Order: sequence, then structure tokens, then C-alpha cells
Amino acid sequence: MNETLDLITPETAAAESFTDAAEAVARLEALYDEATAFLLEKFNETLESKTARNRFRALYPEVRISVSSHIKADSRLSFGHVALPGTYTATITRPDLFRNYLTQQLGLLIKNHNIPVTIGPSDTPIPVHFAVAAHPEVTVPQEGVLDFSLRDVFDVPDLAGMNDDIVNGMAGPNPDGSGHLAPFTAQRVDYSLARLSHYTATKAEHFQNHVLFTNYQFYVDEFEAVARRLLGEKDSGYTSFVAPGNQEITDPQDEIPGLAKLPQMPAYHLKRADGGGITLVNIGVGPSNAKTATDHIAVLRPHAWLMVGHCAGLRNSQQLGDFVLAHAYLREDHVLDDDLPVWVPIPALAEIQIALQEAVAEVTKLEGYELKRIMRTGTVATIDNRNWELRDQSGPVHRLSQSRAVALDMESATIAANGFRFRVPYGTLLCVSDKPLHGELKLPGMATEFYRTQVASHLLIGILAMEKLREMPLDRIHSRKLRSFEETAFL
Repeated sequence: MNETLDLITPETAAAESFTDAAEAVARLEALYDEATAFLLEKFNETLESKTARNRFRALYPEVRISVSSHIKADSRLSFGHVALPGTYTATITRPDLFRNYLTQQLGLLIKNHNIPVTIGPSDTPIPVHFAVAAHPEVTVPQEGVLDFSLRDVFDVPDLAGMNDDIVNGMAGPNPDGSGHLAPFTAQRVDYSLARLSHYTATKAEHFQNHVLFTNYQFYVDEFEAVARRLLGEKDSGYTSFVAPGNQEITDPQDEIPGLAKLPQMPAYHLKRADGGGITLVNIGVGPSNAKTATDHIAVLRPHAWLMVGHCAGLRNSQQLGDFVLAHAYLREDHVLDDDLPVWVPIPALAEIQIALQEAVAEVTKLEGYELKRIMRTGTVATIDNRNWELRDQSGPVHRLSQSRAVALDMESATIAANGFRFRVPYGTLLCVSDKPLHGELKLPGMATEFYRTQVASHLLIGILAMEKLREMPLDRIHSRKLRSFEETAFL
């Protein structure tokens, strides 16, 4: 291989300033489309010729804003403005997918600082794998298949640009000295978009702004039934239902062919035209899956995510089928210890708690003191050992008692902690499916009646809570409680 291959790039576009957010986003889309079209063309040519005569590179577009005044923006939002004078930038990918989000965020920046934003090419190359990701007919060959190394000809994904340093508060300035406008780099977003498709078997564009996580298939079956009913109601506002394999229906009677093999974490989407619908992801069991799912869904910047699954009740006064509304978390899941130390408190969010409690009351028709008969508010413990019952009980039970935990599962604290870390409003409403400390283990046949009577109500509560949150203004749901001392301007 010739080490001095000529570097060929598309014609570089000049940076432009915009005071209209929609026009700025349109320019981002044009730059991104030109760059990826160039890479796709050169990639196909290279595969067809089976030779490497040149090296090809195209760049992500970027947003740049320079603020010179210390005057604080007159905004009650916790986002949409920068705290200090300086230059701030963000690399952008898939502006078509994030059009509404980018228009909103850029509009707030322009309004709050009364200055234009500048749109132009960045210094960050687009990896060829991500450039061709939107074309399923194109396959990137594994290293060693070709007679030359793909990385000699095209840029490939770079882990240095795909970390969580920004959201973890560990990122220094960009190489050019600018600060960070967005919580994720373009490469980090592209990585998660690819992972989402792999794990959920649905495209990123189907995901809605409100995400429910569950750990049982029963909820999936009920979600499809509810989705079909709502599609049949003209005033529901829901337009379609999407199942794994990107199978989309708009009529409640339409059939959905089942996939021969479901993905690891199948996702189902009850869509609205504005993206304000509800996505349900069956993450299965365990904190690793919970972290994986939320790591990737976070780049879509949802307005809320909630865990609605099963748990072990820890109090003798609880009954199978009772609800647990988490107001604190005991974190023994360990998967986030390096990103968010266990000493960091994960607070309950009032807006989420109120929406969930109101939803429980409306669905169960119980209020006040009567509601306490079927719902406990308390600490949820999340562990990483499904068979914790087999260990010496003195240690685990003592810690559970000290924490005042009322329920135990393997996902909720992980989802809440990652919501806190990624600034995504979070909450947990669980249903008691067993009481291992009191002789009621989760064994075949013991919970059949519970499954039949409680799953439908539990899922309806989650859906109703999300609909309540959808009606909240953004400044209420995305409050300062999830923002640190130094935050990105983008939500």
C-alpha cells in the first residue's frame, strides 16, 4: 500500500451565519447530505474497483456560536443559553432525524443571546461506516476481506470521539479551545443510532419522546392491544404502531407478521405526528441491558423515561399486585459506578412522581388513604445478582432494612441513574410479583392470576402518566434539578 495516497475531499463550503433557526437547520441538512453522498459514492467506487488509489474524507457539519457579553440570558429554561462568554461548538449528524430538536435548540440560542449561529463544516471526519448506515443495501466489509485496509482509504469510527466525557463532566475544551454546545458529539450519536437499530430492530426515527421500559413480555402484548385500540379512536392523536422489523400499521385491524427471531431488546412505538407518542422497550432482565438501552436512547433526547416492570416486595404488608412508586434508589447494580459514583444522590422528580401517582389514582379509582392500600412509596433496591436469595441472608437483608427499601429489582436504579446522568427525566412504578423474604417466591403457577389482572392496569398507568407529562411545558419537565454547574446549551 502506498503510504502517500492523495487525500480527496468534497468542495469545502464556506461557513454561514443565520438568525433563523429553520434556515440554519436546512443548511446543516444540506452540508450533511453532501458529505455523506460523497462518501457513499467513493465507497461504492472503491469496492467496485477493488483498489485503493486515493484517500477520501468528508466532515461533519457543525454549529458555532460566539458570545461576548456577561449579560445573563433572560430565560427560565435550564437550557437554550450559555453561562459565560466564549465560543461554543457542536458537531451534528443526521440533522433530518433531529430537525425539530435542532430547530428548537438553535431558536432558543438565537433568541436568548440575540446573535446569529454559524453553520459550516467541522474538523471532524465522518466515519464511512456511519455515512453508509442509512443504506441497508450497502455492507461495509470486515477488515481482511479486501486486498487493502479500509482505514487506509476512509476514516473509521474513533473511540476518542465516542465517549461520554461531556455528560460525565470530564470533557475539557475542544481542540480549538471552544466549549461544548451539545451533550454528545456527532460520532457518539452515530454510534448509538447504529446500536439502537441492532438491539431493538427498529429505526431511530420511530422512537418517540416518551419511553417506557419493561422487563416482561406480558407488557408488550398489552401495549400492542392498547395501541390498536387507540389507533381506532379518531381523537387519540396516535397515527401508527411500529413493531420490530420496522413493521408499521395505521389501521387497528392490520396484521403484523412476527419476526423469526426477536432482537435482544425489542422496541414498539405508538407514534404521533409530532414525535410525542410512546415507545416501549422490553429490556429483559438485568442492569447491563438497562444501561445499554438507556446509553443509546439518551442521544435521541427524550422528554421522559419510566420503568414499569415487576419487582420483589420486601414488606410483609405488601400483596402481590401492589404498586411501588420509587422515591429513592439503593444502587447495587454496579454497572454505572465508573460513570456516576454511588455517593451521588438520585433524587425523585416531583413532576414525574405526581404524574405517576395521579395516573394510579385514575386507573384504580382509589384516592387518598385508600390509594395507600395498593401503592407504597419508598426506596427501590437494584442489584446485579438475580439469585441473591441463595446467598447468606444476613448481609443483603440487613442492607435492605437499613435502606428502608420496600422493593427490589435489577433495572430501576440503573435507568434512573442514567436518566440523571444524561439529563433525561426519569421515574419508576413497579408491580410486586413475589415476596421472597416471606415465602412467596416467583415460581411457575404462583403468579398466574396476578399477571392476568394487573398487567393491563399497570401498563395503562404508565401510558396515562406519559400523556400527562406530554402536556407539561418543557421548562417544567426539563428543570434545573437535572443540570449541573456547567451545562451545555443544548437540552
